Amino acid sequence: MHFFDYIISHYGWQGTALAACILVLFAVQLYYYLIVYGRINRFRNSRRKKILESEPPVSVVIPLFSEDYRYLEESLPLILGQQYGATFEVVLVYVGASNDFYEELARMRLVYPNLTITKIEYNPRFPISVKMALNVGIKSAHNEHIIISTTSAQPATEQWLAMMGKAFMRGSIVLGYTAIEQKPGLKNYLMRMSRMQMSMYWMAQSVNHNTYRGSRNNFGFTKTIYFGTKGFSHLSMNIGEEDLFIQKIAKRNNVSTVLIPKATMLEHAWGGWRWWIAQLRHYGEAYKLYPIEIRNTIEWELGSQTLFFLTILAALIIMPLEFKLAALLLLILRYIIVMLRAHSIAKRVGEKGVMLRYWIFDIFNPLLMLCVRVAMICKDSTVWR
Repeated sequence: MHFFDYIISHYGWQGTALAACILVLFAVQLYYYLIVYGRINRFRNSRRKKILESEPPVSVVIPLFSEDYRYLEESLPLILGQQYGATFEVVLVYVGASNDFYEELARMRLVYPNLTITKIEYNPRFPISVKMALNVGIKSAHNEHIIISTTSAQPATEQWLAMMGKAFMRGSIVLGYTAIEQKPGLKNYLMRMSRMQMSMYWMAQSVNHNTYRGSRNNFGFTKTIYFGTKGFSHLSMNIGEEDLFIQKIAKRNNVSTVLIPKATMLEHAWGGWRWWIAQLRHYGEAYKLYPIEIRNTIEWELGSQTLFFLTILAALIIMPLEFKLAALLLLILRYIIVMLRAHSIAKRVGEKGVMLRYWIFDIFNPLLMLCVRVAMICKDSTVWR
């Protein structure tokens, strides 16, 4: 009691309350980075019980909504040339009206016999959604085990399919990481770290048997699960196959999370900040439909970080020197813990060049999320059918 009386008499009720807020927020941040995100580092998918004795034949289903010759020349061969112990096929669902492009796809089949092509004739009066194209591709697939990807991503290694296919040996749903392709410049670095930070949320929950999403460029499931639940959910939305549908089919012990650099997909960055915020806003429409406990977990982490920074700033402005030094010490200690955790998770999923500039992202991330929240005030009409 004498200690608290001394603190109150020395710093006043306001200073004592500020110190209590800083300590509580610091403790919340420690909980996330030492315990919640620590599960990602401790997780080993190989410890899960096998449900198959060997990797199964796999069908990779990819919808194609444009005459993208770059994808045919650069990315698709990387998928078709994957090293996999079992048989596999790539089911390309072309939604379009170009006969020349379709003939080019047909010519590729002469080189790649494991390429299956399905065409949906484009009609502007009856737009085809991604879910509709995927449904056609899944029905056209010859194998029970399906992996979903997009034309905006390509495998980071030739072992991508081997890692994802082997994951089916321990789960009927498989989830892999997708990174933003690495380019020079601070802008690209911040987008890459933003992707990793948001992925840390779902990875930590998935390894804790509370799966609520994956990556739309890198996830899979069995036909039995898909048709057993009557296909994709939320058909009035043009998004949700990697999160709202996953929430529908994921159980406590049927998800196999793949946290290996060889299993990572690389997504092409099509633009700068405007593109990135538009992406977050567009796919963020599904966030409103997430379970409340998931949203609370995400909000508490981001909110506690923001409030921690603000209380430290207040201490540096108005409090005595010894109080400022103590606040700075906690700020530095938190950053060291955050940086080390981010570095260890980055190694697990194949992200490079994380540590030296991470302090910039650590400060920048709350501002980015604020911009996204402001952008989401206006409903994105392209999401709804």
